[in-house]
Amino acid sequence: MADEGEPRLFVNRWGDTSDPASVGRPSYRDECRCFDQNRPHPRARVGFHAEQQDTSTAGWRRLLELVDEASADGREEFRPLVGLSPEERRQIITLPPSIAKLTAVKRFVLYGSNLVRIPPEIGAMTSLEEFTPYTSYRLHWFPYEITRCSKLAGSTVSTRALYGNYKLRPPFPRLQPPHAAADLDLAELDARRWGATAMRSCSVCDRPIQQGGLHQVWISLRVATDVLPLLVNACSAACVTTLPRGAEDYVQVPHAGGNVDQPASDWD
Repeated sequence: MADEGEPRLFVNRWGDTSDPASVGRPSYRDECRCFDQNRPHPRARVGFHAEQQDTSTAGWRRLLELVDEASADGREEFRPLVGLSPEERRQIITLPPSIAKLTAVKRFVLYGSNLVRIPPEIGAMTSLEEFTPYTSYRLHWFPYEITRCSKLAGSTVSTRALYGNYKLRPPFPRLQPPHAAADLDLAELDARRWGATAMRSCSVCDRPIQQGGLHQVWISLRVATDVLPLLVNACSAACVTTLPRGAEDYVQVPHAGGNVDQPASDWD
Protein backbone atom coordinates (compact mmCIF):
# COMPACT_ATOMS: atom_id res chain seq x y z
CA MET A 1 0.00 0.00 0.00
CA ALA A 2 1.37 3.44 -0.87
CA ASP A 3 0.35 7.08 -0.70
CA GLU A 4 0.83 9.16 -3.83
CA GLY A 5 1.05 12.26 -1.64
CA GLU A 6 4.65 11.39 -0.77
CA PRO A 7 7.52 12.90 -2.81
CA ARG A 8 8.39 10.88 -5.91
CA LEU A 9 11.94 9.54 -5.82
CA PHE A 10 13.39 8.11 -9.00
CA VAL A 11 14.88 5.05 -7.43
CA ASN A 12 14.69 1.66 -9.11
CA ARG A 13 13.13 0.12 -6.01
CA TRP A 14 10.43 -1.88 -7.79
CA GLY A 15 11.82 -2.03 -11.30
CA ASP A 16 10.71 1.53 -12.08
CA THR A 17 10.02 1.86 -15.80
CA SER A 18 9.91 5.64 -15.67
CA ASP A 19 12.82 7.77 -16.78
CA PRO A 20 13.51 11.12 -15.08
CA ALA A 21 15.32 12.24 -18.25
CA SER A 22 12.24 11.67 -20.39
CA VAL A 23 10.42 14.91 -19.49
CA GLY A 24 8.83 16.34 -22.62
CA ARG A 25 8.86 13.04 -24.49
CA PRO A 26 5.71 11.06 -25.37
CA SER A 27 4.31 9.25 -22.32
CA TYR A 28 4.56 5.48 -21.94
CA ARG A 29 1.10 5.57 -20.33
CA ASP A 30 -2.27 6.86 -21.43
CA GLU A 31 -4.11 9.38 -19.28
CA CYS A 32 -7.04 8.10 -17.24
CA ARG A 33 -10.09 10.30 -16.65
CA CYS A 34 -12.42 7.71 -15.14
CA PHE A 35 -12.56 9.69 -11.89
CA ASP A 36 -10.52 12.25 -9.96
CA GLN A 37 -7.72 10.41 -8.18
CA ASN A 38 -6.60 13.42 -6.15
CA ARG A 39 -9.72 14.56 -4.32
CA PRO A 40 -13.36 13.52 -3.88
CA HIS A 41 -15.56 14.48 -6.80
CA PRO A 42 -19.34 13.99 -6.92
CA ARG A 43 -19.60 11.60 -9.83
CA ALA A 44 -22.64 9.38 -10.09
CA ARG A 45 -21.28 6.84 -12.54
CA VAL A 46 -18.03 5.38 -13.82
CA GLY A 47 -17.45 2.65 -16.37
CA PHE A 48 -14.98 -0.02 -17.33
CA HIS A 49 -12.15 0.80 -19.69
CA ALA A 50 -13.26 -0.30 -23.14
CA GLU A 51 -9.83 -0.83 -24.73
CA GLN A 52 -9.05 -4.19 -26.26
CA GLN A 53 -5.54 -5.57 -26.43
CA ASP A 54 -3.96 -5.27 -29.87
CA THR A 55 -2.18 -8.61 -30.18
CA SER A 56 -0.41 -7.58 -33.38
CA THR A 57 1.91 -5.07 -31.69
CA ALA A 58 5.60 -5.56 -31.02
CA GLY A 59 5.01 -4.98 -27.32
CA TRP A 60 2.48 -7.82 -27.05
CA ARG A 61 4.68 -10.24 -28.98
CA ARG A 62 7.64 -9.38 -26.77
CA LEU A 63 5.54 -9.81 -23.63
CA LEU A 64 4.54 -13.31 -24.74
CA GLU A 65 8.22 -14.12 -25.22
CA LEU A 66 9.09 -12.80 -21.76
CA VAL A 67 6.36 -14.91 -20.15
CA ASP A 68 7.64 -18.01 -21.97
CA GLU A 69 11.21 -17.27 -20.89
CA ALA A 70 10.21 -16.79 -17.26
CA SER A 71 8.22 -20.02 -17.33
CA ALA A 72 11.07 -21.97 -18.91
CA ASP A 73 13.78 -20.84 -16.49
CA GLY A 74 11.56 -21.01 -13.39
CA ARG A 75 12.53 -17.55 -12.19
CA GLU A 76 11.14 -16.30 -8.89
CA GLU A 77 11.00 -12.61 -9.85
CA PHE A 78 9.24 -11.32 -12.95
CA ARG A 79 9.53 -7.69 -14.10
CA PRO A 80 8.29 -7.84 -17.69
CA LEU A 81 7.91 -4.11 -18.33
CA VAL A 82 11.61 -3.50 -17.75
CA GLY A 83 12.24 -5.61 -20.86
CA LEU A 84 10.03 -3.39 -23.05
CA SER A 85 10.63 -0.01 -24.66
CA PRO A 86 8.42 2.93 -23.57
CA GLU A 87 6.39 2.58 -26.76
CA GLU A 88 5.96 -1.16 -26.21
CA ARG A 89 4.90 -0.64 -22.58
CA ARG A 90 2.16 1.69 -23.73
CA GLN A 91 0.85 -1.06 -26.05
CA ILE A 92 0.17 -3.41 -23.11
CA ILE A 93 -3.27 -2.91 -21.57
CA THR A 94 -3.70 -6.42 -20.15
CA LEU A 95 -1.62 -9.55 -19.58
CA PRO A 96 -1.79 -12.81 -21.53
CA PRO A 97 -3.55 -15.87 -20.11
CA SER A 98 -0.16 -17.60 -20.31
CA ILE A 99 0.82 -15.97 -17.00
CA ALA A 100 -0.85 -19.07 -15.55
CA LYS A 101 2.43 -20.85 -16.37
CA LEU A 102 4.41 -18.67 -13.95
CA THR A 103 3.97 -21.00 -11.01
CA ALA A 104 7.48 -20.36 -9.67
CA VAL A 105 7.21 -16.56 -9.60
CA LYS A 106 7.22 -15.11 -6.08
CA ARG A 107 7.62 -11.41 -6.92
CA PHE A 108 5.60 -9.88 -9.76
CA VAL A 109 6.42 -6.25 -10.55
CA LEU A 110 4.27 -4.15 -12.91
CA TYR A 111 5.44 -0.73 -11.79
CA GLY A 112 4.13 2.13 -13.92
CA SER A 113 2.10 0.00 -16.31
CA ASN A 114 -0.57 1.10 -18.81
CA LEU A 115 -2.78 -1.83 -17.75
CA VAL A 116 -6.55 -1.48 -17.51
CA ARG A 117 -7.24 -5.08 -16.41
CA ILE A 118 -5.53 -8.19 -15.04
CA PRO A 119 -6.71 -11.58 -16.35
CA PRO A 120 -8.13 -14.17 -13.96
CA GLU A 121 -5.21 -16.48 -14.78
CA ILE A 122 -3.20 -14.61 -12.15
CA GLY A 123 -4.91 -16.98 -9.71
CA ALA A 124 -2.74 -19.81 -11.07
CA MET A 125 0.46 -18.07 -9.90
CA THR A 126 0.41 -20.17 -6.74
CA SER A 127 3.89 -19.18 -5.50
CA LEU A 128 3.19 -15.45 -5.64
CA GLU A 129 4.24 -13.65 -2.47
CA GLU A 130 4.66 -10.02 -3.56
CA PHE A 131 2.62 -8.12 -6.15
CA THR A 132 3.56 -4.59 -7.21
CA PRO A 133 1.40 -2.81 -9.79
CA TYR A 134 2.27 0.53 -8.17
CA THR A 135 1.56 3.72 -10.20
CA SER A 136 -0.64 1.77 -12.63
CA TYR A 137 -3.19 4.55 -12.52
CA ARG A 138 -5.60 3.01 -15.06
CA LEU A 139 -5.90 -0.23 -13.08
CA HIS A 140 -9.01 0.28 -10.94
CA TRP A 141 -9.98 -3.30 -9.99
CA PHE A 142 -8.69 -6.88 -9.85
CA PRO A 143 -10.15 -10.30 -10.63
CA TYR A 144 -11.50 -12.28 -7.68
CA GLU A 145 -9.22 -15.14 -8.77
CA ILE A 146 -6.26 -13.32 -7.20
CA THR A 147 -7.56 -14.63 -3.85
CA ARG A 148 -6.35 -18.08 -4.96
CA CYS A 149 -2.77 -16.86 -4.50
CA SER A 150 -2.67 -18.17 -0.94
CA LYS A 151 0.96 -17.15 -0.32
CA LEU A 152 0.46 -13.55 -1.39
CA ALA A 153 1.49 -11.46 1.63
CA GLY A 154 2.81 -8.16 0.24
CA SER A 155 1.37 -5.70 -2.27
CA THR A 156 2.07 -2.16 -3.39
CA VAL A 157 -0.95 -0.65 -5.11
CA SER A 158 -1.85 2.95 -5.96
CA THR A 159 -4.81 3.11 -3.62
CA ARG A 160 -6.36 6.26 -5.07
CA ALA A 161 -6.79 4.56 -8.44
CA LEU A 162 -9.11 1.87 -7.02
CA TYR A 163 -12.89 1.83 -7.21
CA GLY A 164 -14.36 2.43 -3.75
CA ASN A 165 -11.02 3.26 -2.14
CA TYR A 166 -11.24 4.54 1.42
CA LYS A 167 -9.53 7.84 0.63
CA LEU A 168 -11.97 9.07 -2.03
CA ARG A 169 -14.80 6.50 -2.38
CA PRO A 170 -15.22 6.76 -6.16
CA PRO A 171 -18.18 4.71 -7.40
CA PHE A 172 -18.02 1.23 -8.90
CA PRO A 173 -19.20 0.54 -12.46
CA ARG A 174 -22.76 -0.70 -12.49
CA LEU A 175 -22.80 -4.40 -13.37
CA GLN A 176 -25.25 -6.00 -15.75
CA PRO A 177 -28.10 -8.05 -14.21
CA PRO A 178 -28.03 -11.84 -14.74
CA HIS A 179 -30.85 -11.75 -17.29
CA ALA A 180 -28.69 -9.53 -19.54
CA ALA A 181 -26.34 -12.49 -20.01
CA ALA A 182 -29.06 -14.84 -21.28
CA ASP A 183 -27.79 -14.95 -24.87
CA LEU A 184 -24.27 -13.81 -24.20
CA ASP A 185 -21.29 -15.24 -26.08
CA LEU A 186 -18.72 -15.43 -23.29
CA ALA A 187 -15.90 -15.70 -25.84
CA GLU A 188 -16.74 -12.33 -27.44
CA LEU A 189 -17.57 -9.67 -24.85
CA ASP A 190 -17.76 -5.90 -24.85
CA ALA A 191 -15.25 -4.84 -22.19
CA ARG A 192 -17.15 -1.60 -21.60
CA ARG A 193 -20.19 -3.57 -20.37
CA TRP A 194 -18.61 -6.65 -18.80
CA GLY A 195 -15.10 -5.61 -17.77
CA ALA A 196 -13.50 -8.29 -19.93
CA THR A 197 -13.39 -9.45 -23.54
CA ALA A 198 -13.91 -13.11 -22.62
CA MET A 199 -14.81 -15.29 -19.62
CA ARG A 200 -13.89 -18.93 -19.25
CA SER A 201 -14.86 -20.19 -15.81
CA CYS A 202 -16.44 -19.26 -12.51
CA SER A 203 -14.35 -17.03 -10.26
CA VAL A 204 -15.56 -18.98 -7.22
CA CYS A 205 -15.79 -22.68 -8.08
CA ASP A 206 -13.77 -22.68 -11.34
CA ARG A 207 -16.46 -24.62 -13.21
CA PRO A 208 -17.45 -23.49 -16.72
CA ILE A 209 -20.02 -20.70 -16.87
CA GLN A 210 -23.00 -22.07 -18.75
CA GLN A 211 -25.03 -20.06 -21.24
CA GLY A 212 -27.15 -17.56 -19.33
CA GLY A 213 -25.56 -18.45 -15.99
CA LEU A 214 -23.30 -15.44 -15.45
CA HIS A 215 -23.72 -13.56 -12.17
CA GLN A 216 -21.38 -10.57 -11.69
CA VAL A 217 -20.79 -8.86 -8.33
CA TRP A 218 -18.25 -6.63 -6.64
CA ILE A 219 -16.62 -7.43 -3.32
CA SER A 220 -13.83 -5.49 -1.56
CA LEU A 221 -11.44 -7.77 0.32
CA ARG A 222 -8.04 -7.49 1.93
CA VAL A 223 -5.52 -9.11 -0.38
CA ALA A 224 -1.96 -9.01 0.96
CA THR A 225 -1.46 -5.45 2.29
CA ASP A 226 -4.29 -3.74 0.45
CA VAL A 227 -8.07 -3.85 0.27
CA LEU A 228 -8.83 -4.44 -3.40
CA PRO A 229 -12.07 -4.10 -5.36
CA LEU A 230 -12.59 -7.57 -6.84
CA LEU A 231 -14.83 -8.45 -9.75
CA VAL A 232 -16.53 -11.82 -9.34
CA ASN A 233 -17.77 -13.64 -12.44
CA ALA A 234 -19.82 -16.41 -10.86
CA CYS A 235 -21.59 -19.30 -12.56
CA SER A 236 -24.65 -19.12 -10.28
CA ALA A 237 -26.36 -17.25 -7.50
CA ALA A 238 -25.32 -20.11 -5.23
CA CYS A 239 -21.64 -19.32 -5.79
CA VAL A 240 -22.29 -15.67 -4.96
CA THR A 241 -23.76 -16.69 -1.59
CA THR A 242 -20.48 -18.39 -0.62
CA LEU A 243 -18.46 -15.17 -0.89
CA PRO A 244 -17.00 -13.76 2.34
CA ARG A 245 -18.08 -10.50 3.89
CA GLY A 246 -16.38 -7.38 2.62
CA ALA A 247 -13.43 -5.80 4.39
CA GLU A 248 -14.04 -3.58 7.40
CA ASP A 249 -15.03 -0.01 6.43
CA TYR A 250 -16.08 -1.17 2.97
CA VAL A 251 -19.39 -2.41 1.57
CA GLN A 252 -19.98 -5.60 3.55
CA VAL A 253 -21.95 -7.61 1.01
CA PRO A 254 -21.48 -8.48 -2.67
CA HIS A 255 -23.06 -5.75 -4.77
CA ALA A 256 -23.71 -4.64 -8.32
CA GLY A 257 -21.99 -1.25 -8.09
CA GLY A 258 -23.64 1.87 -9.42
CA ASN A 259 -25.25 3.89 -6.64
CA VAL A 260 -24.39 1.45 -3.83
CA ASP A 261 -23.97 3.20 -0.48
CA GLN A 262 -20.36 3.31 0.68
CA PRO A 263 -18.86 4.36 4.02
CA ALA A 264 -17.59 7.93 4.28
CA SER A 265 -14.17 8.61 2.78
CA ASP A 266 -11.12 9.62 4.80
CA TRP A 267 -11.47 13.03 3.16
CA ASP A 268 -14.84 13.45 4.84
